[in-house]
Amino acid sequence: MTRPIQFGLFQPQVGLPFPAISERALACEEAGFHSIWVTDHMWVGGLPQIDFLEGWTLMSALAAATNTIRIGSLVMCNSFRNPAFLAKMAASLDNISQGRLELGLGAGWMKAEYLGYGYEFPSGGTRANQLKEGVEIIKKMFTEDKASYQGEHYTISNAYNNPKPVQQPYPPITIGAAAERKMLKTVAQHADRWNCPAAVAHRLEKKWGVITEHCNTVGRDPQEIEISEQVVVVLGKDEPAFEAKWPIAKKTLGRLADLDKTALRGTPAQVIEGIKEKNAKGVSLFTMVFSDMAQDDFLDTLELFASEVMPAFR
Repeated sequence: MTRPIQFGLFQPQVGLPFPAISERALACEEAGFHSIWVTDHMWVGGLPQIDFLEGWTLMSALAAATNTIRIGSLVMCNSFRNPAFLAKMAASLDNISQGRLELGLGAGWMKAEYLGYGYEFPSGGTRANQLKEGVEIIKKMFTEDKASYQGEHYTISNAYNNPKPVQQPYPPITIGAAAERKMLKTVAQHADRWNCPAAVAHRLEKKWGVITEHCNTVGRDPQEIEISEQVVVVLGKDEPAFEAKWPIAKKTLGRLADLDKTALRGTPAQVIEGIKEKNAKGVSLFTMVFSDMAQDDFLDTLELFASEVMPAFR
């Protein structure tokens, strides 16, 4: 299945007030971006004192501030909200945004925020099982008049969820995952899109092979699942501008991924070639973390990407 190449801005809300995030969302909307994505944490790891807006509240505000751009989460932590109630929240936001919600889900991982906010932090296997049950409940809440579910971790009984989502049968469900035995099986069973985390993007083809094997086991065509990649972009208008940004990017964002192996980097022409290479591996949606997203001149980089890179894919 051939899908168009599309671009989303992954905008972690680290230290940014809402007006700045809204300005970026509107700039992306004007430039023709597919989507803007926020994250779902209580604080950023290592910098707990920095302001960090809550993800679902932020998505709701962005829905009201924009008109056409899609709004998503990379990714909502399944543990933080009862999945039936999350389905209610999602259906409501899909109505408020007139069908622009992208529902990103994950199992959660940051132990300190779990414990800090009074949540239990179960094993990775348990969190993976909880996510699977959570997605199954969410789908039932989206599609059934009244939903019931009896699982090991969650139970609902005759739960109503009206209005239903504008998008039918429901907003696209993206699952961000890398663990192969359980998480990627849940992707194969339930995801409309798999978001490959930046940290494992150098192994994307292997991970996709695992998803394909799981699809064969559960009887699903893997081509039904879109691939998105969380990717760092280091873009300069020319070689000297890129060279000035590159060491800073490696220092500040190197913890996310091996940038030498995974980043889209260089001049616009070089970034275009990098996108083509990733697209040849199956990636059609790029959820992009720009290396200078914390800088005052970030909108200039956004404009450079929109004017010099995006036209190559229209």
